[in-house]
Formats: sequence, structure tokens, C-alpha cells
Amino acid sequence: MNNEELIQWLLVGDASIQYQSYRDLLNIDKKQLRKRIAKEGWGARFLQQRNENGHWGRGFYQPKWTSTHYTILDLKNLAISPDINSILRTLSLILDQLKARDGGIYPFGKSKISDVCINGMFLNYACYFGVEQSRLKSVVNCLLDEHMPDGGFNCHSNREWGARHSSTHSTLSVLEGILEYDRNAYNYRLDELRVAQAEAIEFLLQHKLFRSHRTGEIIDKKYLRFTYPCRWRYDILRALDYFQFARIKYDSRMDESIEILLKKRSADGTWRLRAVHPGQVHFKMEQAGEASRWNTLRALRVLNYYCINN
Repeated sequence: MNNEELIQWLLVGDASIQYQSYRDLLNIDKKQLRKRIAKEGWGARFLQQRNENGHWGRGFYQPKWTSTHYTILDLKNLAISPDINSILRTLSLILDQLKARDGGIYPFGKSKISDVCINGMFLNYACYFGVEQSRLKSVVNCLLDEHMPDGGFNCHSNREWGARHSSTHSTLSVLEGILEYDRNAYNYRLDELRVAQAEAIEFLLQHKLFRSHRTGEIIDKKYLRFTYPCRWRYDILRALDYFQFARIKYDSRMDESIEILLKKRSADGTWRLRAVHPGQVHFKMEQAGEASRWNTLRALRVLNYYCINN
């Protein structure tokens, strides 16, 4: 398929795929189409799984991937309309009940030590759905307190065993949170967050998105395997998609990742879903091994933004 045919293929997918294809590939914001995400297809199915207690699954973080945390993250990534009162009520419930002593959100356990990666993801969807700034200040404080000297973040930084080097997983999750915070006009400690953002972006670029800064070896071959939903896991497509959303200027240290992205394109012009992260799900959006509208959409918007001949 050529690009025009690919877009037509995307436009017969789920309402969330249709909306983002119009928005990101054709520069058309179809507001009525966006409203359909909550009423049909994947968006409606996720919303229908909400329990009477306000949570999904067995609570905030269990089980993966049907918990409240990952379900709301999925809903945000569908680009569902943010004005859904039931989600905002659930977010209020989380903030009322799951604040750790450091001000962040903790997933479970008696220690009540928050998790940097989870807090980055929480900030991401909490800002998207419009949580009041006053309720997010302690989360912001917690994240800034855990910003590491090398520029990134690591979910082990506030644990007993600590961390000496940032994690790509945590760093990207926090970057996504900062981006959503900034885009939705929150301003508490915003200048400091922007500094942390710039340093975290540089951290990823110093690693050429997937290589050790010391040896040049691939950090983890899973970084080159495009999954969706990504959950908390890092891969180069997720990183490149963040860069285009954040409107980061092209950097030559992205070259190898872009080359890998192009090489992974199938003969029919699509990108396949290479794998899914094991765990309980509400339903399967796509089948592993088959052409993926999610991966194709994300790849095309990366290539289009960076004007790569695809």
C-alpha cells in the first residue's frame, strides 16, 4: 500500500485510530469523531469495565493490565475526550487514598514508597483529564526530588538499594508526564520541569535511544520490538513518537532508530505488532504478528514530522 492507501486503511479502524489519523496525518481535528471514542469500540469497552467502587480490575495497580492505572492510561492514549466525569472521580479517589509519604502515588504495600515511573504515568493522564493543579503539586515535587544527576529518572532511585544510573523506561514515562503537564497550562514549578525535560531528552539522545553510553552495545533487544500498548516499557518507536509529539528538533543521534523503524516496515507498507506484554487484559485491540494500525499510525506520524521519505 502507498501512503494514501495506508491512511484509508487506518480510517476504517477503531474510532480512536480514525480520529488520530485525521488529526496527526491529515491535520483535521474531527471533534464529533472524537466524541464517538467513548461511545463505541475500544473506548466504550474500557469504560464499561469500570467497577461500582470507581476502580478497574482489583484496584489501582492490580492486576496488570486491567487495573485502574493501566486502563486510564489506555483511555488517555486512545485520545478519548478528557471531559469524562467518571474518570475524574476515579482520579480524585486515587489522590485521596494513595498518596505516599513523599507526596507521590504508591501502588501497593505497607511501605507507602511511591514509584517514579508510575508517578510519571499518573501525571501524564491526570493532567490530560484535568485534575486540579493543587492536587498535583506533591506529585510534581516528588518527581523533581528524584531527578538524577545524569539527567534522567529511575524507579529505584528512592528505594533502599537505590540507583546510580537512570532508566530509559522511567525517563520516558516522566517525559510524557511533563509534556502533558505543560500542554495543559499547569504552571507550578514549570520552569524546573522544563529543565528536567531538556536534561532527560539529552539523556535518551546520549544513548542514541537504545545503546549503552559506555559500550555502545544495545541495552535491551526488546527496545527494538514494537509493542502496543507499551505499558511502562520503553522501545524506540515509543520514544520517537514522544519526540514528535513534543516537537523536538531532529537530532542526528536519532538516525539509527529511524533506520530501524524503516527496516521494520512490512512489504505491504504497514508495521506489524511484533509482541504483546504478557498479563491479563480487558480485551485484545490487535493480534501479535499481524499488521498493526497502532504501530502504523505511530510510525507514520514520526516519519511525517521528521520529513523522512517513507
